[in-house]
Amino acid sequence: MFKTLREEIELIKQRDPAARSSFEIWLTYSGLHAVRSYRKANWFYRRKMYTIARIISQVSRFFTGIEIHPGAKIGKGLFIDHGMGVVIGETTEIGDNCILYQGVTLGGTGKEKGKRHPTLGNNVMVGAGAKVLGPFKVGDNVKIAANAVVLNEIPPNCTAVGVPARIVKRDGMRVATDLDQIHIPDPVSQEICRLRQMIEHLNEELRECEQRNSRKEE
Repeated sequence: MFKTLREEIELIKQRDPAARSSFEIWLTYSGLHAVRSYRKANWFYRRKMYTIARIISQVSRFFTGIEIHPGAKIGKGLFIDHGMGVVIGETTEIGDNCILYQGVTLGGTGKEKGKRHPTLGNNVMVGAGAKVLGPFKVGDNVKIAANAVVLNEIPPNCTAVGVPARIVKRDGMRVATDLDQIHIPDPVSQEICRLRQMIEHLNEELRECEQRNSRKEE
């Protein structure tokens, strides 16, 4: 147990430039506490002591702001940075050495039973606020950008961005030709402009019709 704790602390030191000491990490890092509590809850869950497992996970959620279902399967070296608002569903599977940032959801898309949450490969990074929803596979070495919404499988060695997420890099090569995340069209504004043009066109036709009727009456 202490060996695993030391390994997790060392991994956090390597990944977080703000980490100053092992004691500080052990005392203050909510992501570390949440993962440690998950390991305990998962032990009870695998032995069908579901209520005890859920109590442990909910107490951890209260103190850390991170909700990990005890039925999830999590590999070695998971680092949850900051962590507030992270949700990991029951049938989620996470490989080794993954990183999740605050606000990440690994969830389902409905009330179906069985496998309904995503499977993350090894060395996956999920950016702040990203949502990965559904029972599909995210391959090894994938990077998911902040606030992306992933609804379909992502092959290994890819970078995905957007809502819904699309692949912009594969094996280090750019896939999408336009990565501009700022100067993008506003569909609501475009629809309003289209309706305004239609109204102006109808008003013009109405004026012409009134003029023709006026000339006939003369």
